[in-house]
Amino acid sequence: QDGMMVTDLNDVIVRVNRAFTELTGYTEAEALGQKPSMLTSPLQDRGVFASMRRDIAQKGRWKGEITNRRKSGDDFAQWMTISSVHDLSGKVSHRVSTFTDISLLKEAQAKVHNLAFFDPLTQLPNRRLLLDRLHRAVASSARRKMCGAVLQIDLDHFKLLNETQGHEVGDQLLLEVSHRLMACVRDQDSLAHQGGDDFLVILEDLGHELHEAATRAEMVAEKILQSLREPYQLGTIAYNSQASVGIAIFHTKEDSAEEVLKRADTAMYRAKADGRNTVRFFDPAMQAALEHRIKLELELRRALPGNELQLYYQAQVDSVGRVVSAEALIRWVHPERGLVSPVQFIPLAEESGLILPIGTWVLETACAQLKEWEKSAATRELKLAVNVSARQFRQADFVALTRSIVEQSGIDPRYLKLEMTESMVIDNVADTIEKMHQLKSMGLTFSMDDFGTGYSSLAYLKRLPLDQLKIDQSFVRDISHDPNDAAIVQTIITMGNTLGMNVIAEGVETQEQLNFLRLHGCATYQGYLFSRPVPLAEFEALLERQAALNLAP
Repeated sequence: QDGMMVTDLNDVIVRVNRAFTELTGYTEAEALGQKPSMLTSPLQDRGVFASMRRDIAQKGRWKGEITNRRKSGDDFAQWMTISSVHDLSGKVSHRVSTFTDISLLKEAQAKVHNLAFFDPLTQLPNRRLLLDRLHRAVASSARRKMCGAVLQIDLDHFKLLNETQGHEVGDQLLLEVSHRLMACVRDQDSLAHQGGDDFLVILEDLGHELHEAATRAEMVAEKILQSLREPYQLGTIAYNSQASVGIAIFHTKEDSAEEVLKRADTAMYRAKADGRNTVRFFDPAMQAALEHRIKLELELRRALPGNELQLYYQAQVDSVGRVVSAEALIRWVHPERGLVSPVQFIPLAEESGLILPIGTWVLETACAQLKEWEKSAATRELKLAVNVSARQFRQADFVALTRSIVEQSGIDPRYLKLEMTESMVIDNVADTIEKMHQLKSMGLTFSMDDFGTGYSSLAYLKRLPLDQLKIDQSFVRDISHDPNDAAIVQTIITMGNTLGMNVIAEGVETQEQLNFLRLHGCATYQGYLFSRPVPLAEFEALLERQAALNLAP
């Protein structure tokens, strides 16, 4: 059954056998005088031909798998052997090629592979293939010091559907669930159906920190739950389903794939025990932290309409101790928790998107306060600094929104100072510069917060329309006894003064720190040595005491 063709030294076909014509569809008359390339399929990797010619030239023979095309246009895999034929003088006179159609064998191999590694119903990877991928994912995560997670998803009350409506309807649900799950995960994630109503997802590259990984995994799990809650139409049956999800995080070389799967399974059963239709983590501490975060986010959503947010004010003083400006700092006065630290709720506001309405409220409140201060001689010259988040600044309408707030408040924009972090600026320098110039044209001023903690560079610093550099308190804290911090602070002061910017140091808590900063040319200071962030009434009382001292004989 082997097809055969003989070619001369010019690679022209001079003879074919009957099996050749049966396998390729070309008659002997159509093949003679042609070259074997008449059979080459466009699907064939051309790199094979280079090794083929090399082996024939060096060894006189070649064998291997190749894809050719029949006269009908059908492609077929074949196993080919090419041998050189020598004449009586020992020179190569012809080459004989024999080949066997291995299409059925290839199809059978593909079916065997598919049955071994894929679920026949959903065509998703089965547990065996997923376990192999999980081994690789765990090893990769440990090597790169990244976190990953396994989500075990179990449909609630699936057995009842099978028993009441039949397995055919149950299979329809499983197919629809698999489609919805694929829409919920990224291309680099792995989704598997391990049988029955159990699905598994491997999430990789969730970040370096456990908290960050847990948050991202929980977001995916909630997205999955939401998708699976949507109504199903299973033939003529309208059906509602839900699921329980267990999550196990992996990040170290001690995490074996088998152990991670056990943890996810344990977490999934805990989700079922806690009422189903929910997400649970294997780590109890992580679960408690997640529940705290969810509760805090719900409470934060009520904080703004509930008037629980307040602006505190921290004085910024000049070299003689006179208050020349203040920084507006948001505080959350919770009715039960008391004063909630910004360290707790600002990152949560960033992640949830609440930072946008909160940021707008801060701008509006700060402008309203500036307008109120215009009524008094003691406060009308005060500048007020407001922090702007990266997410807030990246809004397409941020400039227009700020202009609207400033115009509606009727303030003199020279007294409103926007504080931006260094990392926020370098994220998109061109866009940042454009927006800053637009805001600058309105009269607003800019301060770069936390200067020195990021990627300080004169290349962009000289292009930014900044009015002030703020030395981060991490450098100020140890300037008295750490020569490196002292050198950094001196450099920042010199840089700012050279570029015509005001330099302010935050975190000034001791007289020794103040003396050092004064000595090296820093003209403005902020810190507990002068005042903590305080409510408006206390800040204005501070201004009144200062005014009284200035008026004293």
